[in-house]
Amino acid sequence: MSISRRQFLRTSAAVGGSVLAVHRGVHAAGSDILRVGLVGCGSRGAGAASNAINADPGVRVVALADAFADRMNGTLKVLKDRHPNQVDVDPSRCFAGFDSYKELIACGVDVVLLAAPPHFRPLHLAAAIEADKHVFAEKPVGVDATGVRSVMATCELARKKKLCIVSGLCWRYDTVIRETIQRVHDGAIGDIVAVQSTRNLGYLWERPRQPEWTEMEFQMRNWYYFTWLSGDHNVEQQIHGLDKCTWALRDRAPVKVWAASGRQVRVEPKYGDIYDHHAVVYEYDDGARMYAIARQQPNCYNDYSEMLMGTKGRCDLQKGRIEGETNWEYGQQAGDLSGFGVKKARKDALRPMHQVEQDELFAAIRAGKVINNGEYMCLSTLVAIMGRTAGYTGQLIEWEQMKNSKLDLSPQRYAFDAAPPTLPGPDGKYPVAMPGVTKFV
Repeated sequence: MSISRRQFLRTSAAVGGSVLAVHRGVHAAGSDILRVGLVGCGSRGAGAASNAINADPGVRVVALADAFADRMNGTLKVLKDRHPNQVDVDPSRCFAGFDSYKELIACGVDVVLLAAPPHFRPLHLAAAIEADKHVFAEKPVGVDATGVRSVMATCELARKKKLCIVSGLCWRYDTVIRETIQRVHDGAIGDIVAVQSTRNLGYLWERPRQPEWTEMEFQMRNWYYFTWLSGDHNVEQQIHGLDKCTWALRDRAPVKVWAASGRQVRVEPKYGDIYDHHAVVYEYDDGARMYAIARQQPNCYNDYSEMLMGTKGRCDLQKGRIEGETNWEYGQQAGDLSGFGVKKARKDALRPMHQVEQDELFAAIRAGKVINNGEYMCLSTLVAIMGRTAGYTGQLIEWEQMKNSKLDLSPQRYAFDAAPPTLPGPDGKYPVAMPGVTKFV
């Protein structure tokens, strides 16, 4: 039987508050083995599983789940080739389909890695925490405010249950970014008056439509290009820059936002309903502003950076460099941006941020400590959704208005013969959002 997200969230709200204090061990059956299940078998899911294995010699990946069996089988082969001694996935613990996450969570895992398309994060996270599992949750954690509110409630439940939730907002685990942000917070550039986040890149992947696919399967296999699944690239990709800048601003919410966004080059039906450029201005209660530019168009100037401007200087966050009354430089660039056309500049001595987030998750589980990244992963996701909403509607959007948005981008049914949702317009539906026409919900 298929079930809608609306039905699931109503059920979760009804039972979630009564399951608070549950006795559990930190690993399976008193052994030194931590049994890990992966939900979402794309490249990021495979990477997260590899990082989890590298984080702890007692980790065993024992279960996989994905909407598609072919994706799951491909990832299983990759993981077995990379880690033959720490992958123990029996065919009985390979689950495919929309409900596969439920079967995986119920099969005896201790830790769940969530890397399915962002639309499903609220559903998957709620199910994992209600079942007393520690979680790694990829970014973003929702595609609408309805989903983010669900995640906020789930993170509070995890806090009461003393379960770990580590976010895939990986730059918070990057050594260079951490050191640089700490210096900014210590006053190295004075009071921040403006920040700029730029994520101008080319095209990403796509999967050609096959004649046997239903519309739901086509959209699921090309999830990045559909707002209900990805949130648009201002949410799915630009969230990293927005998160770093929000962190620099001490995790404050903007009071309002406006934008000039659109779909100019990437207009063919195969690119779904998302935009190809966003220019968003966030305004804060102290007068500071965040300028967030994101473009995905080929043969154009590319840039991936965050600049922080203060009363005593400025900071190039990605380069780990501060100039002004205080001059400081970490000595190397944060992260590895070689995949974005940026020359690799980090030293081998620094562990990659994707590895650090898993290292810290499994170390906390072993020590009986709790990491809960819920507050900032929800804040940054809603900030990103707010920017998309301002671009789609063409309106000035206020924070309180955004927090209470009733938009729910979920289908009536999760099934391959079901109709995918579309964005609401003045006559009920629009295939692509239209500024000045699409209404705030």
